[in-house]
Order: sequence, then structure tokens, then C-alpha cells
Amino acid sequence: MRLRSEYDREIVRLALPALGALAAEPLYLLVDTAIVGHLGRSQLAALGIAAVVLGGWFAIFNFLQYATTAQVARAAGAGEAETARRLGAQALWLALVLGVAVAVFVAAAAQPLVSLMGGDGTTADYAVTYMRIAVIGLPAAFIALGASGYLRGVSDLRTPLLIVVAGNAVNVVLEVLFVYGFDWGIRGSAWGTAAAQLGMGVAFVVVVLRALRPGEARLELGLTRRLLSLGKWILVRTTSLMLSFVLAGAVATRFGDAAIAAHQVAFQLWIFLALVLDSVAIAGQIIVGRELGAGRPDRAYDASVRMITLSVATGALFAVLLLALADVLPRLFSSDAEVLAECAALWPIFALLQPVSGAVFALDGILIGASDGPYIAGSMVVAFVACTACLGLAVAEDWGVRGVWAALAVLILVRAVTMGARFARRRWLVTGWA
Repeated sequence: MRLRSEYDREIVRLALPALGALAAEPLYLLVDTAIVGHLGRSQLAALGIAAVVLGGWFAIFNFLQYATTAQVARAAGAGEAETARRLGAQALWLALVLGVAVAVFVAAAAQPLVSLMGGDGTTADYAVTYMRIAVIGLPAAFIALGASGYLRGVSDLRTPLLIVVAGNAVNVVLEVLFVYGFDWGIRGSAWGTAAAQLGMGVAFVVVVLRALRPGEARLELGLTRRLLSLGKWILVRTTSLMLSFVLAGAVATRFGDAAIAAHQVAFQLWIFLALVLDSVAIAGQIIVGRELGAGRPDRAYDASVRMITLSVATGALFAVLLLALADVLPRLFSSDAEVLAECAALWPIFALLQPVSGAVFALDGILIGASDGPYIAGSMVVAFVACTACLGLAVAEDWGVRGVWAALAVLILVRAVTMGARFARRRWLVTGWA
């Protein structure tokens, strides 16, 4: 691997603030958990249920961010600055409509959604209460996705980071005030979250509208359809990925408490490490979209090769550290002998997956930046089917938690092979805006 590249400075310049914004989301949930956790077991369990439901909707609709970034970067690279700004306005309109629709649905279906998650009794009541208050901020959270997608597309990652950090700080203050100062309990946590999200939404709208010229903020269905033309494929990709993770968790549960506990330890560490790799993928979306829009396929390809190399090297470093700390890291989460034994069983697979995961994250960002939506979705569906088949075999053959992680390895490997083949053939190097 070359130690230096002409693309390194820009990759780092884009990836670092992206990493900060990505890291803010788990920190947000961590603060909520710490505050609500002192209210009691039922309240904490209720927050867990609500977080899964609301977080699931948020993750599924992250295409608002990714599709906007790719399309805006391509337009900006092609010299279509006005089109890029108008796309930013359409992202706000689309996010508002979808956010309101999802919020109304979740509020109306809160009870059955909580029941579907296994909530009952007092825990279910708390979860329903939390969700029906928290959804007030959901449209604003969707707007933040669309707006940050636009800002990323014009290579402004500093502003989203500042808004998210400020929103998190406000959330801490409001939750402490509402939960403990006003003694609102879990309702206070929900109101604090909703208020912080509304504030962030307003801040993002102000930033985007300031960048627009007169008449550019109006709704334009043609450009909205352009965002959806890529967004619908990213929706398929994200949904398939989430279903894979849900099924893996469900199968791990079948092997007992120790197995699901070990799976949770490894999975949460995997999510944490994925933040670093995903930040490089975001840089890929921006650079590839811009270079292809400007009609520079060779530079798009060369920059992509560098990003893949850096991601794989980072993943390899993670693998070395995980293997070296195989007896240490699990003990930070549990001292139970059975849980530690299950961790030891899955750990080699988990660790050795990191370099491949690095390649997959980079390739995903590159192909999203190239607006290669149908292929991204198709490769993810193929990987989901292969993972599901392996999970079924793990149950039938009683492979335990090691079988669950073997299935996740199949998921990652299939994605690496299919997207790697697409990258090598260079059919994704489609230039220009039109």
C-alpha cells in the first residue's frame, strides 16, 4: 500500500467531521439510557423498546441523506450549482412529508408496535407514552437527514457536525431538567428528545434556506422523483440489511441467554467500529459523485481505489487489536463464564471479518456516490438470502452463536464479492449530470 496519496487530505477532511456526526447518534442514545436508567427497570426496558422502533424507522429512511448526498455532489461536480441548491430544497420537502406520515403512523400504531416487540404491563405503557411524545420530533429528525445530505453533497460537513453536537448538548440539559427538575419521569425524557430534535430541524432548515436563491425553495416534483429514483434502491438495501441483523439476533436468542449476550457484545462492538469505516464511505459518496458529475471517471476510480485501500487497512488494524484483546474486551461487558465462553467461540470470525467489512463499507459508499442504486439493492438482497439460508442451517445443525456469526460472515462476503465485481468492471463510472 502506498503511504501517501493525493487524495488522502480530502478523504480525511471529509471523513473526520462525518465520523463526529456519526458518533453523536450512539452518544445521544447513551445519554437517554443513563438518565432513564435511574428511573427504574420498567422505564429502561420501555426506552429500549421505543429506541428499537423509532431507530428502525430512522435507519430505514436514511436514504433521504444518502440519495441527497450523491445527487447533490454529482450536480455540483457538473457545474449545476442551481440544480444542487434546488435538490437541497426538495430534500427538505420530501423529508417533511415522509416524517409527518411516519410520525402519524407510529403514534396511531404505538400499542401494537410495542406488543409486537414483546412489551407488556407497565413497561408497555411507558413505551407507548414515550413513543407518542417522541414522534413529535420525528419530522424534524427526517429533515435533519435530508438537510445534512445536501450539506454533505456540497462538501460542508462541519455545519452538520456543529448542529448535531449542539443538539446533543441541549438534549442533555432538557432531559435532566424535565426528568429530575420537573419530575416528569420517562415523559420528560421523551419531551427532551422531541424538543432537541425540533431545534436541530429548525437549525438545518435555516442553514439550507440561507443557501437558496429566490424561487429555489419551491416544490419541484421532477427533482423529487430524481431523489427517489436512487432513494428507493437504498431503501431496499437498508431494509434487507436490517432484516439480516434482526434475524441474526432472533436466531442467537434461540441458543440461550449466554449466546444472545455474547452476540450483543460482539454486535455492539462491530457497530462501534463501523462508525470509522462508514465515515470513509461518506467521503466516497461525496468524492465519487462530484468527480463523475464533472466528467472525470479516472479520478473517481483512482480516489475510490485509495478509499478501499484505506478502509481495508483500517479493518486489518481492528482485526489485529481484536485478536490481541480477545481475552480482555469481552470481560469489560460480562464476567459470566458461559457468556465469555460464547464470546470466545465467535470472536475469531468477528475479528477476521473487519478487513472485509472495510472493503464493503467503502464499496457501498462509492457505488452510492455513483448512483448505482439497482446494483446496490440487488447485491444486498442476494446477500440477505444467503445469510438467511445460513441462519436456517445454523438452527437445524445447532451450530450455536458461532453459526450466527458464520451467517453474518456470509452476508459480508457475498456483498464484498458482488460489489467488488461491479467495481472492477467499471460499469458504474457514468459521468455527467443528465
